[in-house]
Amino acid sequence: MINNVVLVGRLTAEPELRKTPNGVSSLQGTLAVNRNFKNHNGEREADFINFQSWRGVADVIAQYCSKGSLIGITGRLQVRSYEKNGERHYVTYVVAETVTLLEKRNNNQNSNQSSGYNSPFAGANPLDLSDDDLPF
Repeated sequence: MINNVVLVGRLTAEPELRKTPNGVSSLQGTLAVNRNFKNHNGEREADFINFQSWRGVADVIAQYCSKGSLIGITGRLQVRSYEKNGERHYVTYVVAETVTLLEKRNNNQNSNQSSGYNSPFAGANPLDLSDDDLPF
């Protein structure tokens, strides 16, 4: 079976990193992804796609991205369900397994050139997480 998703879009809100009780990083977000065509008014529309990231991927997004950042994520679709008032509801989202930062950081943010840390924009390898690393 194949379950692969590749998205390129902009974050719709500031990323908020959370930690599980065991100290595992978790981040939920939404990407605005432009459609490849224009509507009947000649305007380009976007889809707003929810995603979840864990551990190192979540840390990178939280540290280097902000609202409006252009990023690429690869991952897989996941569906969860819950029951409310006797009715079953389904939620579909992307579990981001890698992230690619697609533009330079804003000049107003702290520069990492003097920190001794190699820029994540300069050919950094994507994080490799297996399904065994995820808490669900």
